[in-house]
Amino acid sequence: MGDEQIEIGLDFNYLPTSTTGVIVNHKGYNLSYSEAHEQAEWVAYSLRETDISYIDRKRPYFIYDPKVKTKSAHWRSYKNSGYDRGHLCPAGDRRLTEELYNETFYTSNVTPQQHDFNSGIWNTLEQKTRYWAKKYKRIYVVTGGILTDSNLKSIGKDKVSVPKAFYKVILDYTEPEIKAIAFLFPHEDSNRPLYEFVVSIDELEQKTGIDFFPELPDDIENKLEAYSNYKNWSFR
Repeated sequence: MGDEQIEIGLDFNYLPTSTTGVIVNHKGYNLSYSEAHEQAEWVAYSLRETDISYIDRKRPYFIYDPKVKTKSAHWRSYKNSGYDRGHLCPAGDRRLTEELYNETFYTSNVTPQQHDFNSGIWNTLEQKTRYWAKKYKRIYVVTGGILTDSNLKSIGKDKVSVPKAFYKVILDYTEPEIKAIAFLFPHEDSNRPLYEFVVSIDELEQKTGIDFFPELPDDIENKLEAYSNYKNWSFR
């Protein structure tokens, strides 16, 4: 596949805009890299029911992203920092093949996350995302940290920014009910239910400066991005 998008024959381009102009295409996901923050401002990928696998794969080492020309952060920047290397495209979403799985361990695809957050409510949302992929057959996911906040803490020699909040946007672009949902989490664990963190896509666009679905037909985009109604999504 080379540098092409993972999906062939898409009826629309689901990628967001990039505020940095640095788009990196991998087989299992695409990202917009922020050199200033040494991480992706967003990672985007398609997740189908058929992508979900429970193969127990060996975790590889975290390594530089070979496609980031300015070099992504060194894994040692996270060592003894008190933060996890939190995946943006989860390894659990790419277990289908060893190649796709290993791609998720590029440091361009990770961000500093508190352990309780990473293994807590963030992990709960990742599991819910896989549930929706199986229920709705195919969804599109965009996720990242809010990097526009002022005075972000940084870690390591590479000065990797520590986001104060994280987001995830999910689009179900299938008839008859095209729908989207967006989440915004403060960077801390919580016992609150996921739906309490639902926000409108418009709100996320204001916070990030990113246009999440610019290629959607305007009437659909405007409708989806203005609402924060989660009731047409299944929260079991």
